[in-house]
Amino acid sequence: MKQTKTFGLIITAAFILASCGGSKKEGEAAINDIKAKLEKAKKEKAGHEADIKKLEADLLKLDTNAANTAKIKLVGVAPVTTQNFQHFIDLMGKVDADNISYISPRMGPAQVKAVYVTQGQFVKKGQLLLKLDDAIMRQSVTAAKQQLEGIKTQLGFAKNIYQRQKNLWDQGIGTEVQLISAKTNVTGLENQLSAASEQIKTLQEQLNTANVYSDVSGVADVVAIRVGETFSGMGATGPQIKIVNTSSLKVVVNVPENYLTRMHKGSPVEITIPDANRKINSAISLISQSIDPLQRGFIAEAKIPYDATLKPSQSAVIKILDYTAANAVVIPVNMVQSDETGKYVFVLTKSSNGKTTAHHVIVTIGEVYGEKVEIKAGLKAGDQLVTEGFQNLYEGQTITTTL
Repeated sequence: MKQTKTFGLIITAAFILASCGGSKKEGEAAINDIKAKLEKAKKEKAGHEADIKKLEADLLKLDTNAANTAKIKLVGVAPVTTQNFQHFIDLMGKVDADNISYISPRMGPAQVKAVYVTQGQFVKKGQLLLKLDDAIMRQSVTAAKQQLEGIKTQLGFAKNIYQRQKNLWDQGIGTEVQLISAKTNVTGLENQLSAASEQIKTLQEQLNTANVYSDVSGVADVVAIRVGETFSGMGATGPQIKIVNTSSLKVVVNVPENYLTRMHKGSPVEITIPDANRKINSAISLISQSIDPLQRGFIAEAKIPYDATLKPSQSAVIKILDYTAANAVVIPVNMVQSDETGKYVFVLTKSSNGKTTAHHVIVTIGEVYGEKVEIKAGLKAGDQLVTEGFQNLYEGQTITTTL
């Protein structure tokens, strides 16, 4: 209170001096007076601080409980236990279908004359989807058939001539050259007939390509083609006709190449599809044999059961189990600290006289997953691990779990 009054007098004097003015001599006298009072106030403050420190020291000497409380640090501890530890590779993938068909014309782009499918329609394998322009091919088939009929007529005439020539030869009339010539004409026309028949089959097959059929049974997920447009199979925005069969589903994920040796066909997989609120346990069914040079990864697939709520390209969270350890010492990862000696934790130790202290323990860590870390060496089941208040602890510091 005295110190407060002193500062008040100083401030008041300064205010009066500034307000009233006065001669230069009176101003200097007032300034010197304020300086003197300020020095006095500082000495009084220093004296008070010294008194406080002395009183605190005396209290620590006389009050044993207060002294112990100041030296002992309150911490939280938990016993070290063992458990099965698992490490997963967490990745993002997508749902896909085994049977997805992108329909395309067998003989190249052609104009559409008729469309027999609509988007969302279920189609069967072999069902007619489109009719393409086949006018030129039909003309070619007609011409080939006419040519075939002409060859058949010539062949019939040639066979008649040959038979007559053979009959004369058998009666000793005519020459051998005439018989051979007639036989050659028959053989040549038979070969032409055979070639013409094959040509018609080829032309008929080409004509059939004007009919576009579905390769699989499924739903017409995309039908982006109209009568009069050119059907090439793939348009500027993607496939013109896409058939999807979701009876056989899988999850596809691109795995970074550094995990190549940590997984294999048959590795357990936990699949979560957030949008469908589905969790599925599966296993790796396929691992690609090459590394993508751009993404520096490889493709892995896992089969999943049919579900009407699942759609191709739907996002999926993939957890691939790549490491497991039975009866492992596992602790929260934030318990582990680092210094120049390596990784360490603090444990509570109790002496024969009941005193509890913090003990600095060097540990060897294994795999880390989520908030847990595997401890390979340094800790054992039953050790009292300091879990709270371990910051700024030092070796041998007295600690307690209760005050």
